Amino acid sequence: MSGLRLQRPEDDATLEDWRHVHNVIIPTHVLSPDEVRERALRHHLEVAYLGDALIGCSTVRPPTDHTRTATVIARVLTPHRGRGFGEELYARGLDRARELGAAVIETVVLSSNEDGLRFALRHGFVETERYLLPGEHVPWIDLRLS
Repeated sequence: MSGLRLQRPEDDATLEDWRHVHNVIIPTHVLSPDEVRERALRHHLEVAYLGDALIGCSTVRPPTDHTRTATVIARVLTPHRGRGFGEELYARGLDRARELGAAVIETVVLSSNEDGLRFALRHGFVETERYLLPGEHVPWIDLRLS
C-alpha cells in the first residue's frame, strides 16, 4: 500500500478538501460548498490524503436502474501524479461501482486535462462523446470501459 488514506467527506473540512481538488482539476465547472453537499448525498465521494497532505478525490455515480451504468472519476492533484495514487483511487471506485450493481463503467474527463485523458485511455476506456455544457468553452469527453 502506498500510504494513501481515503475517507468519505462527512464534515465541512473534508467536503471542502473534496471541493478544492475538484475545482483545481475542473476550473471550468467550479462547485460551491452547497453543490458538493448535494453531490455527497447522491454519489459516493472520497478524499485522498498522504499523511496530512491532500492529494486527490474520487466520485462514483451509482448505476442507473435501466442501464446499470456507473460513472467512476479519479482526480489527483498535479504534484502527486505518476506515483500510483490514481490507480488506487480508480481501483477503489471501480470496486465500489461493481458493488452497487454496475454492469457498464463510464468516466468523464475535461478535454484540457490531458493527464486524465491519457490515464483513462491507458485503463481501457474508449471515447464515446465530446460535448460542451451550456456557457462553457472547454469540451467534456465521455468514455466507456471496453
